[in-house]
Amino acid sequence: MSAMLKISLPDGSVREVAAGTTPAEIAASIGPGLAKAAIAARVDGELRDIMRPLESDASLALVTARDEADALELARHDYAHVLAEAVQHLFPGTQITFGPSTDDGFYYDFAPKDRAFTEEDLPAIEAEMRRIIGKDEKLIREVWDRDDLIALWKRQGETFKAEWAAGLPDGDEITVYRAGEFLDMCRGPHMASTGKLDPNAFKLTRVSGAYWRGDQKNAMLSRIYGTGWLNKKQLDAHLTRLEEAAKRDHRRIGQEMDLFHLQSEAQGSVFWHPKGYVMWRALEAYMRRRLDAADYREVKTPQLMDARQWEQSGHWGKYRENMFVVPDEVPNTEDEGAILSGTGDLMALKPMNCPAHILIFKQGIKSYRDLPIRMAEFGCCHRNEAHGALHGLMRVRQFTQDDAHIFVTPDQLVGEVVAFCDLLDTVYKDLGFESYQIKLALRPDKRFGSEEMWDWAEQSLRDAVAATGRATEAFGWEELPGEGAFYAPKLEFHLTDAIGRTWQCGTLQTDTVLPERLDASFIGEDGARHRPIMLHRAILGTFERFLGILIEHHAGRMPMWLSPVQAVVATIVSDADDYAHAAIAKLRAAGLRVEGDLRNEKINYKVREHSLARVPALLVVGRREAEEGTVAIRRLGSEGQQILSLDEAIRLLTGEATPPDLMA
Repeated sequence: MSAMLKISLPDGSVREVAAGTTPAEIAASIGPGLAKAAIAARVDGELRDIMRPLESDASLALVTARDEADALELARHDYAHVLAEAVQHLFPGTQITFGPSTDDGFYYDFAPKDRAFTEEDLPAIEAEMRRIIGKDEKLIREVWDRDDLIALWKRQGETFKAEWAAGLPDGDEITVYRAGEFLDMCRGPHMASTGKLDPNAFKLTRVSGAYWRGDQKNAMLSRIYGTGWLNKKQLDAHLTRLEEAAKRDHRRIGQEMDLFHLQSEAQGSVFWHPKGYVMWRALEAYMRRRLDAADYREVKTPQLMDARQWEQSGHWGKYRENMFVVPDEVPNTEDEGAILSGTGDLMALKPMNCPAHILIFKQGIKSYRDLPIRMAEFGCCHRNEAHGALHGLMRVRQFTQDDAHIFVTPDQLVGEVVAFCDLLDTVYKDLGFESYQIKLALRPDKRFGSEEMWDWAEQSLRDAVAATGRATEAFGWEELPGEGAFYAPKLEFHLTDAIGRTWQCGTLQTDTVLPERLDASFIGEDGARHRPIMLHRAILGTFERFLGILIEHHAGRMPMWLSPVQAVVATIVSDADDYAHAAIAKLRAAGLRVEGDLRNEKINYKVREHSLARVPALLVVGRREAEEGTVAIRRLGSEGQQILSLDEAIRLLTGEATPPDLMA
């Protein structure tokens, strides 16, 4: 007689079942509706196949499509599996490698037998995927012996899979999923069969190259990307978002507005054009005024620092591969070997500002009466991102952070976090973002500091956010295990843009590790030396990325105060040129960023051109306007016009162009 297991259900009930019973069988025993809806199970919190037998007493929660996060993860994993099967059916001899789910879909890397895949292949692959889904093939989990599996892959010519299997740690359970005759090495979980997928809820989107194991020394593979959802309605909504995102692409808008460009001569760095740098300066000036009002002290620190400083801070061991390193001096021939062997002096471009701010803090004796010290820097930093990871303004190698570090005593911490959250809230709303979420990233596996320190730091941030009233569902409050920095837990602030995308921008970290490692201290009320707590914080994150987000959020139609050109005075006839020049001078004297367009072109042509450049206001003048001292204001995106005297127009536009923090 088989052993009986006690299975605890979410409603508090306990069922006794025989060992080997599957979650699917338990779902069926509860009712036919649940049996049909259940697609997977959480067993003691672990997501598992619904057909995987239960082996011991456990808590069990059945997963349905209503559990959207789990359901999407399963579906996208299954779509990747079906993609691999379809490709091998259509292109015999193709080797499969791996295909994970992604945030909005899936991809799979292949080693084609004859040629790399192209986007012309995608319609046929999609059709074959739908055929496989329609067959409703069972996805069966199997545990294999390593040597047997390696031998199988070699017999089938799957050299990449054989290599991967051979490299797995000893003692790892090796699982394979079978669908008919097709096998794929995979940890799972999967749904019970391909028929659980909606054949109309996926689309293959593009093809690219990818190196085996991400190493450019290895073979080049063909990567096929797709997007996958639970139903066609979700897919259609996603494709609509993609279309809108393409229209808002900051790289295209940046070119149309003549804001910036990127080129290979400075890989990962931005060439800001005059109009783009006007936006930068307007944003920087706004942030500086907000920081001044919040009693921050601005500093400027070196970009190059001795490698020994980075070693002492811990960044050298944790972050070295992402740092640009240079010799302390241009080496003589006999010195090069010493530098390469690690015995010479090295400098590194700073990837962050925090160690330099501690060095400023350490200048002179600090008292508890001096704290909190809020030290801000618009610091230029460099990180050695891989070429393939670079993406317009969103991922660069040279960037400027709106960085600050606040040195506090323990009893000041909650108040400073509350003040920071209020400041961040004000800035985001001023910049047009009404919605953001707050996440708490907890201790990673590799970290500095004691468990007691991490317990205290994490709880301090929980308490501080609770004190702001933002640790709620309305702010998307969530804890993220393992995602903190190596020296501190952190709050993450995720903006939601105009088309529903989220961007992690602001951060705040509670750090006791760096002050200890770099020997920062203050004299307490008791006359003894104490370590300050160091709050690392940013609101924008980096200027480059945040400007890219702003451009896409506003589709280039920036708020008047951020717009590089706030108005253009355009003539209809040359007789109005003198009046246009006078109007431009008067508008500029009022502090507005104004250009003139006196070309001998039709006004409709001028309207189209300046609309493409996202100029907020076009002031049209002809003979009548010149005689009456008026302008006809055409707003971006509007067909109508407003006739005002020049003085009235100046008052109106200067009011609209006033930054939010300077409004009365």
